[in-house]
Formats: sequence, C-alpha cells, structure tokens
Amino acid sequence: MYEIIFYDTETGICPVQDFLDSLEPKLLAKALRTIDLLEINGSRLREPYSKFLDEGIFELRTTQGTDITRVLYFFIIGKKAVLTNGFIKKTQKTPQSELELAKKYKVDYERRFRDEQVQ
Repeated sequence: MYEIIFYDTETGICPVQDFLDSLEPKLLAKALRTIDLLEINGSRLREPYSKFLDEGIFELRTTQGTDITRVLYFFIIGKKAVLTNGFIKKTQKTPQSELELAKKYKVDYERRFRDEQVQ
C-alpha cells in the first residue's frame, strides 16, 4: 500500500482537495476510486488509470460519461504519492499550465520537506 498525500501550499491551500470538492458526486466517486487504485498499486498503476507526463509528474485518469478529470501527482521515497492539482480535461492534450503548476508544487514540496526524497 502506498500512502496518499494531498499537497498543500505554505498558506494551507490544498489545490487537489479544492478540485475534488468541486466535482459532481458520480465523478467524485470515480476519481476517489482511481486514487484508491493508486494507493493499492502505487508505481505499478498504468494506463488507462495512470500515465507518466514529464519530470516525475504523472496523471490519474478518470472518465464519467463525457466528463474527463485528471489529478496530477508525483512519488516520494517510502511508498508515498503526493497529489498536487486536478482539472476537468477539455482538450486532447494536458494543458501546459496544469503541468507547470504540478512541477511548481513538486519543487515547493521538495524544498519544504527535504528529509523526504523524491523518487
């Protein structure tokens, strides 16, 4: 089992929790189920549920009807996954701004928690 960590900013904002809170119940249930799969399978989780994007950032993939969500995350040593941010996908490609935000959060997390090394 992997530990799932919700990233929060130094000011206490939790972008991924805010995103999950914004979802409709059915979509939220599916997104939470995909997070459960990450908790169970960790780095062994593959498509269609998880996909590597760039620089240690992965996406959790959920579809409910025509709605598509993505939750971005990275791994740290000790069987831990840090969920950073999420979005409703409207185009074929992951928006660069969302990927850059996840990278920024990863750098911030590494800076604040240096005792935990990133995989």
